[in-house]
Amino acid sequence: MTSEGANCTATRWLSIIGIGEDGVVGLSPVARQLVSSAELVVGGKRHLDLADGLIHGRRLVWPSPIAGALPEIQKHRGEPVVVLASGDPFHYGVGTMLMEQVPAAETLCLPQPSAFSLAAARLGWSLQDVSMVSLHGRAFEAIMRYLQPGARILALAWDGETADKLARLLDDRGMGASKITVLENMAGAGERVRTTTASAFDLAAVAPLNTVALEIVAPETATVLGLAPGLDDDLFESDGQLTKREVRAVTLSALAPRQGELLWDIGLGAGSIAIEWLLRHPSLKAIGFEERPDRAARAARNAAVLGTPDLQIVQGRAPENFDGLPRPDAVFIGGGLSDPGVLDAAWAALKPGGRLVANAVSIDSEARLIEWFQRHGGELVRLQASKAHKIGTVFAWRSATPVTQWRARKP
Repeated sequence: MTSEGANCTATRWLSIIGIGEDGVVGLSPVARQLVSSAELVVGGKRHLDLADGLIHGRRLVWPSPIAGALPEIQKHRGEPVVVLASGDPFHYGVGTMLMEQVPAAETLCLPQPSAFSLAAARLGWSLQDVSMVSLHGRAFEAIMRYLQPGARILALAWDGETADKLARLLDDRGMGASKITVLENMAGAGERVRTTTASAFDLAAVAPLNTVALEIVAPETATVLGLAPGLDDDLFESDGQLTKREVRAVTLSALAPRQGELLWDIGLGAGSIAIEWLLRHPSLKAIGFEERPDRAARAARNAAVLGTPDLQIVQGRAPENFDGLPRPDAVFIGGGLSDPGVLDAAWAALKPGGRLVANAVSIDSEARLIEWFQRHGGELVRLQASKAHKIGTVFAWRSATPVTQWRARKP
């Protein structure tokens, strides 16, 4: 007996077809027939040129931004339409965007091997052991989090300059011995594979269509982002408004990030909490609120350097700038507790079941957290760390300012 969901009767009018650099030769007979019979064929100019001999219907080159083509595609609903895409349309491709507009039951996808699969095959790498990153149309700094000792990384390049930028980045971070392989025009007549090291990178005339493979060599002196929360304070540019390493590690533990969640970081300062939240998993999102423009700019620089360029920063006074933003799954308040409206507004915005963590260092702010603890429960914790400092010829303990932390889950 077949379930209703499996017994699909919808017309699959939209075909999403992966095409490689070998063009029509690499397409299956079914894919060729779909392209030939389509009323509308959409793709990049390169894709349309690759399938040139098959196309009989109207052609539409992706506009910029490509979402501008969606209304035209929707006009042809029920008619045969083909979208041509590189390799696997659902691996950093247009497939996801199309699915936001067209039900899956109305589509047919015929993928080709992705650039990642082709590169892994050329190098003899197992994809399950490789970090796969797209730098095409995305922030270059996103590569930072993957630069770990011994890591193998495949990166879709933005253009012919991407490999050189990666080489300079690795060299600057003390990873100049890392191996860089540039794979150009894979599966096409102009395929070329060249390997060098980051410090000796001298590959000229790299084709715009390329994938870069990295094998990271990171000695002890290299700048590597640790995988646990609580990065070294020296990694952050700061004017002193920084949640220190020991307190930050405890705070991240209390915030307890989970896949796909959104954090509001109120009183962003140097951005350390929001940045470390984002580093925990690529699916996480964060919005930072900072009143001072100089600190907002500093947090943005820290986010770029530490590989979280997707940190959204709202510059202005909280809670006046909360309106219209998506509700958070977690809230951290590291500044602004002197305004009694901040806690009220943050608690109101927090989703049911969400977590709120607030840190206070002043007596007045601590009193406000005690009041909220008595009203809403949760946990009230006093955090204090001491470090050994040299005084003359001996060492003595120096205690940091104690931090009162309130943690609560909204019913």
